[in-house]
Amino acid sequence: MTAFEDLMRFQRETVALGEVMGRLGWDQETMMPKGAAEQRAEELAALEGVLHARKTDPRLGEWLAAIDDAALDQAGQAQMRHIRRDYARNTKVPGDLAAEIARTVSKAQMVWAEARGNEDVAAFLPVLQQVIDLRREEGAAIAGDADVYDTLLQDYEPGSSAADLARMFDAMRPRLVALRDAIRDKPQPLQVSGRFDEAAQMALSQKLAQVFGYDLNNGRIDKAVHPFSSGSGLDVRITTRTDESDPFNCIYSTIHEVGHATYEQNIDKAYMLSALGEGCSMGVHESQSRIYENQLGRSRAFTGWLFGQMRDRFGDIGVTDEEAFFKAVNTVRKGYIRTESDEVQYNLHILLRFDLERGLVSGDLAVDDLEAAWNDRFESDFGYAVDKPSNGCLQDVHWSVGLFGYFPTYSLGNVYAGCLYQALRDAVPSLDDQLAQGDLTQALTWLRDHLQTHGGLRTPRDTIAHACGFQPSEAPLLEYTERKFSDLYAL
Repeated sequence: MTAFEDLMRFQRETVALGEVMGRLGWDQETMMPKGAAEQRAEELAALEGVLHARKTDPRLGEWLAAIDDAALDQAGQAQMRHIRRDYARNTKVPGDLAAEIARTVSKAQMVWAEARGNEDVAAFLPVLQQVIDLRREEGAAIAGDADVYDTLLQDYEPGSSAADLARMFDAMRPRLVALRDAIRDKPQPLQVSGRFDEAAQMALSQKLAQVFGYDLNNGRIDKAVHPFSSGSGLDVRITTRTDESDPFNCIYSTIHEVGHATYEQNIDKAYMLSALGEGCSMGVHESQSRIYENQLGRSRAFTGWLFGQMRDRFGDIGVTDEEAFFKAVNTVRKGYIRTESDEVQYNLHILLRFDLERGLVSGDLAVDDLEAAWNDRFESDFGYAVDKPSNGCLQDVHWSVGLFGYFPTYSLGNVYAGCLYQALRDAVPSLDDQLAQGDLTQALTWLRDHLQTHGGLRTPRDTIAHACGFQPSEAPLLEYTERKFSDLYAL
């Protein structure tokens, strides 16, 4: 057996163990008894120790040294790119630090959930400080002379930097603020109203998941505080949430997570349980969830079909025609919650988090000052004050589980989605006619063939450029957003 074959067999076992660890995380969010938190933290720490030992096994270095990348095909070379990068990073992180991070973030996640429920920021800050200290230590071990935040970014968007992201965000901010300001004083559309039964919402979620290509033979839909997707290959699960007064929360959380899940389900099965068998970056992953949710799911054509589905299930919903429903779905209004924000204001939520987390990692922002800094920035950006911590600095799970560097990939995903949508419309001229029938077949096939099936074969930017036929930029997203909302609000 060759060194490459030995390496890939070992890698497959490591990825499989990582999937087991992911399943424990899914269980923690959906079904685990509350009293099991301490034991689960120890279980996750134990598994992380096993995984870290495998990821730093000296045999990996021997195999990597023995393999001539130039003798491999494109997929083999891509496998080596991922494995070499990860090995170089993992060997710089001590095993006891990796285990301690796993243990601490598991506990922190439970503390965050309780603090959020009690509106008690002070209860969360001590464990948040522990998480930040550990992630700083990890980043410093890897970074050497490089910036720690840039080093953490590589876990989510390889090849990116805070400086490059900031330049992109700086180009986006003025146009988004100007569009929001132009809309602010316009009359608000009529909104849906009534009581929307939870069971009926979940039934509609099942329907929408299938319309958007989710294979329930290899997946399932459950409820969680914070909707998410997990898994890869033949076991990809999503969660959603319900609110009996707001059906859009469930509908668009489901469509969003299905975007993530179908990406994983559609990756070439030859790559399963390997470095190529998952999305190539969080930005690219987010491009799938956002194009499903926004450009497709909130389009005038698709919401016309969705209006009929809503009337069939809920009867009178407070709006009486397809155009009014389209406007209700896309209303630009005040709100605190990132995941519920409209397309005009969503990225402003991300810019806030991007700047604050850079400050937390660098030490320029003290943890004790986080709530005040969040509230000040929010009022400055959005024009009104945060009313409670669960609508402010406690609303997101990400920092409790140490995902520093993750937030900016949401806006990067929006940018990528804008590029993909432009290319998709060029490729499928009858797209609107199909969406109006609730038929996403050609759209999903295009996304599968041009992007999803390739998994981690290419770098993030090359993945988007290969799919679209041009280099990604923020321009298509801004043009789409300005066109859509200028029309919707008659600007």
